[in-house]
Amino acid sequence: MTALPPGSTIGILGGGQLGRMIASAAAQLGYRTHVLAPDRESVAAQTASSLTRADYHNRVVLADFAAQCDVVTYEFENIAAEPVEWLAERVPVHPSPVSLRVAQDRLAEKAFVADLGGTPARWAAVGTRAALDAAIEQIGTPAVLKTTRMGYDGKGQARLGTPADADEAWAAVGGAAVLEAFVTFSHEFSIVLVRGADGTMVSYPPPWNEHADGILARSTVPAPPPIAAHWTEAAALTGRIADALNHVGVLTCEFFATAEGPVFNEMAPRVHNSGHWTIEGSVTSQFENHVRAICGLPLGDTGLTGAGVTMENLIGDEVDRWPDLLAEAGAHVHLYGKREVRAGRKMGHVTRVTRR
Repeated sequence: MTALPPGSTIGILGGGQLGRMIASAAAQLGYRTHVLAPDRESVAAQTASSLTRADYHNRVVLADFAAQCDVVTYEFENIAAEPVEWLAERVPVHPSPVSLRVAQDRLAEKAFVADLGGTPARWAAVGTRAALDAAIEQIGTPAVLKTTRMGYDGKGQARLGTPADADEAWAAVGGAAVLEAFVTFSHEFSIVLVRGADGTMVSYPPPWNEHADGILARSTVPAPPPIAAHWTEAAALTGRIADALNHVGVLTCEFFATAEGPVFNEMAPRVHNSGHWTIEGSVTSQFENHVRAICGLPLGDTGLTGAGVTMENLIGDEVDRWPDLLAEAGAHVHLYGKREVRAGRKMGHVTRVTRR
């Protein structure tokens, strides 16, 4: 892959905060960015060079978008794969639609990872209410019922403490789903890996990820010993996944730390919330490394800039703390420019680096 020179245009599918931070990193390296998103409010457009507000399925818009971009990436995986595949026939798209297809379907994702030697939670496909009963007999309870597609931040899932919860869980999820056995774990963590077009890979130290109501609340590096013990195995699996997909860009895999070893939870073929700490906490942020990878540049150093880093999400009205956070020495505040504050909505984050 020939490196794209500064001044080239990176197309970004999606208008959220991840696109916003990709665009900022791209500008630092001298690239222009063009966001395509249907949203009335696009926070990515606040940092991008240009914006097209349109539906992803409009072929006239897609053709014009492809003609204006030298490479295209996406900032979330719940975009329909068909427009991305159409674009990939006309302009380089990284990560490829193959990564998108696998990550969009929990059944395909689990089978794919298991074939590569990974260990997902025990699971069974559920397509009907009767199939849920059969799955409960196979998997047991407690368990979690999840939609096969479109779930994120705890959405699209329901817990079953006993078989008696099946009706309520099915009513909450309904349709194509997967039943996962409940995993007993000490910590959750993620591997944020970057792969270049030439197969070169780098990854970041795994953060300990703490969740509240299914939403990431805090990421801490270095991780405690139970996570550190699984680092090598989890990073190796993530690397095998990236190679098998011929993935270019950031790939994030989430894991549970268990007594039996790392249990794979899910993957995201993109920059990730659990990697936001890298903006100040690493020599090269995940966003800059993503830009480097998709543009054919050498990958940057992923070492820590301090002794430790903590990233805290500002969710819902927690963003109202911004005056105090800005007055706090050593706090790096990132506000996403979203106008409407809603419960469960990620409004920003704050990072604190412990100096050596």
